[in-house]
Amino acid sequence: MTGIVDSDQHLYESRSLWAEHIDPAARDEALSLVDDELGYTWLTWRGTRLALADVHTPGDTASCGMHRQRQRAGAQPGYRYDDALPDSYWRPDSRVDWLDAAGLDEAVVFPNYGLLWERRLTSSLPALTANMTAWNRWCAVVQQEARGRLHAVAHLTLRDPGWLQTELDRLADAGVGLAMISPGPVEGRALSHPDHDRIWSAFVDHGITPVFHVADQARTFDDCWYPDDQSGDLVPATEAVFLWVPPALALTDLILHGVFDRHPQLRIGVVELSSAWVPSFLLMLDGASDFTTRLNGKPVAALSRRPSEYFLDHVRVSSFSYEDPRQLTEKTGDVFMFCSDYPHSEGTATPLDDYRRMGCHEKQMPGLFHTNIDWLLHRS
Repeated sequence: MTGIVDSDQHLYESRSLWAEHIDPAARDEALSLVDDELGYTWLTWRGTRLALADVHTPGDTASCGMHRQRQRAGAQPGYRYDDALPDSYWRPDSRVDWLDAAGLDEAVVFPNYGLLWERRLTSSLPALTANMTAWNRWCAVVQQEARGRLHAVAHLTLRDPGWLQTELDRLADAGVGLAMISPGPVEGRALSHPDHDRIWSAFVDHGITPVFHVADQARTFDDCWYPDDQSGDLVPATEAVFLWVPPALALTDLILHGVFDRHPQLRIGVVELSSAWVPSFLLMLDGASDFTTRLNGKPVAALSRRPSEYFLDHVRVSSFSYEDPRQLTEKTGDVFMFCSDYPHSEGTATPLDDYRRMGCHEKQMPGLFHTNIDWLLHRS
């Protein structure tokens, strides 16, 4: 495989996606996009507003804030949601056209609103899995319509192993190779818990790579650290500062408790959770493991290699151009991936130019531009 593959883009869900693709018996649980009396569009579940829907402009985060300011002030919205939403934001064929214009060959596409509701639906496992299934069925449609140019990312929870097995069967048949999961504990159990070994085996057997991605999922810190939660903010500031902590904690757990020794073919992706933390994390991972082994007189688990080696061999991390992935690669190794986060406001519509300005070029850094995401997709 050659070319440029973007490891992080997003497809907006249509208003009818969940209702159209959810099991008929769960139709009342379907998420929806509903307009209020002023004309603002909301992501809703069972009539409850979960999040204000908005149309992002790459590189213009302030416009999202202005949209929220107008809503809080009771003013009319500055745009009608459906009128402002470009086809390339939600239609697979139009996104492929955008790839051509941007000079990209392929892209991995995560959900848009799927990043906002997992924690909010945690009280109802049937509703949670039903809406995940609806998105996953749409992933199969994307795979067909994009003819290999888009790689849709499924949305899974590890809380229901029977449902998960069924989803993995269906996803593998559809050619879906990536699945977003939470880096948090599962029903009070760490990801490394022996009860989850059959789950990691199922991912490997189906050729589907679990991916950690920024999302409203189980939190690492106590809720008291998020006092701005009740204000309706899209992203709490504390969460943004510590964006890297959930994947770092999850990977520490998986590595030190021997999961990669037990599942040597398991691969993990880390996307939109920053990458600048990786060099210092690997230093601390090895150092803390050495120190506590000496201090406690035993390791957490008998590992066949250094902890950092498992990360380098089993994990790939998306790195924004401004994080200087060329320098990170020199410090750490070839584990980083090209990403744009298109069309989100914190992303970019000119990713290729952005990376080249940072001294990153396709011929010198094939891992960044395609081979690392190829590896996650089991194409190399």
